[in-house]
Amino acid sequence: MLEQLGSTTDSLTSSDVTDLRRFLTLVADPRDARGLRYPAVPLLCAAVSAVLTGARSLTAISEWITDAPQYALGVLGFAADPLTGLRRVPHAATVRRLLQRVDGDALDAAIGAFLQARTPPPAEPETKAGPVRRLIAVDGKAVRGSRTKTATAIQLLAAMDHHGVVLAQRQVAWP
Repeated sequence: MLEQLGSTTDSLTSSDVTDLRRFLTLVADPRDARGLRYPAVPLLCAAVSAVLTGARSLTAISEWITDAPQYALGVLGFAADPLTGLRRVPHAATVRRLLQRVDGDALDAAIGAFLQARTPPPAEPETKAGPVRRLIAVDGKAVRGSRTKTATAIQLLAAMDHHGVVLAQRQVAWP
């Protein structure tokens, strides 16, 4: 799903980010409520934004958040300090822990729904000879770097339409 986000050709506007936040609210925050300084939704929005700009690792995502301008942090949903007016960013470990613990299927579903909402409806065919068929490609892949000495690689099965939108992606058991 992150590859799909990184390959989009349309730029995101502030209204798109608002829409993205609406979808990411469906992803449960796996952290304990005690001591939370940063809500999950702004952190996830920032991580998605970092991936859209080319970040491909947890370190790169954290660096992008650290370097983001104040107005961008405001659009992403980070709260301003009441005394200074500045928006503080989380430490890299906070971002890493959240991204490692968040439910991958829920995040995948939220981002997939966001991308589907941004996709324009298919154009009607020139002739009305028959029903319009939606073409869907199915592809399987092994997640790079997921194999260890004791575990096999994680296998994913994805369905994608011919507009480049991932419709669904699930982890599957592979023989």
